[in-house]
This record gives sequence, structure tokens and C-alpha cells, in this order.
Amino acid sequence: MELTERIGQLLEEKYASDELFADCFTVDIELKPGNKLYIFADSDSGLSLEKCQKLSRHIEHILDENGWLGETYGIEVSSPGIDRPLKFPRQYVKNIGRTLYVRKTDHTEYTQELKSADEAQIILTEIVVERDGKKKLKKEVETAIPYEQIEKAVVKLPF
Repeated sequence: MELTERIGQLLEEKYASDELFADCFTVDIELKPGNKLYIFADSDSGLSLEKCQKLSRHIEHILDENGWLGETYGIEVSSPGIDRPLKFPRQYVKNIGRTLYVRKTDHTEYTQELKSADEAQIILTEIVVERDGKKKLKKEVETAIPYEQIEKAVVKLPF
């Protein structure tokens, strides 16, 4: 088992055994050259600085105890950040109402508002203006995209 997988397993155990972390989940774990460990975690209720610090101390203690990264290493625990792609349905649920950039596996691209998300798919929505003679009609158009068709999805912040 790779070290990142072992750490992921330890984090899952922590989430299951500690009420403070009951709604937490791991998004990604990266081990970079120079023994720099990056843990990207999230929470349905928001990942506070306190949760990040406690997760960091928990993993640090295990790393020190087992000597998995030697004596010199760096560890950073944070939320994934707005620029990292969404990976799990619960991340989409947290971002309902925000604008997403979505690229499907067929390379179709959308930049639309996330209207809803469940365990199977997301629903994007946009307002389209159509002409009916001299009148302009605004119509809401929804696009359903199953998760298996999403190659990449990131939140787009309005600037």
C-alpha cells in the first residue's frame, strides 16, 4: 500500500471516530519531492482552520511515530481551494448557486450556474433570450450531466 493510501485510510478512520470530523472527507493527498505532504480535505459544513490544524497534528503524530517520511518533512492540510477541480458529489452540492466551468468527456464545455446536484448527476442552468416576433422572451434552459461524463469541473468566481 502506498503512503498516500495509508494516510487516506488513517484520515477516514479519524473522520469515523471523531465527532468533530463526522462530515469531513478527503479530496486529495499529494506527496511531492522533498517530503512535502499536501492533504486536501473538505467538510459539508465548511473546513475550519481548527479542523485543519487538528488533522495536521493527527497525521504529524502518526508520521513521527512510524518514521514514514523520515525526520525532515513538511505537511500542509487545507481545503482544496476554488481552483482545484471538483471530484465528489458532496462538493457539487456545496456549490449549488455558483457558476461552474464543466468540460465533458466528449470535450463539450459549459459555463453555467449549478442548479442542483445529487448522487448521479448535476443540473446546470442558463437564461437564454429568444425572439418571438418583436418580443424577446427569457427562458431557463437546464442541462443534466451525469458524473461519469464530467472530465473536469471547477467553480468560476465572479470578478
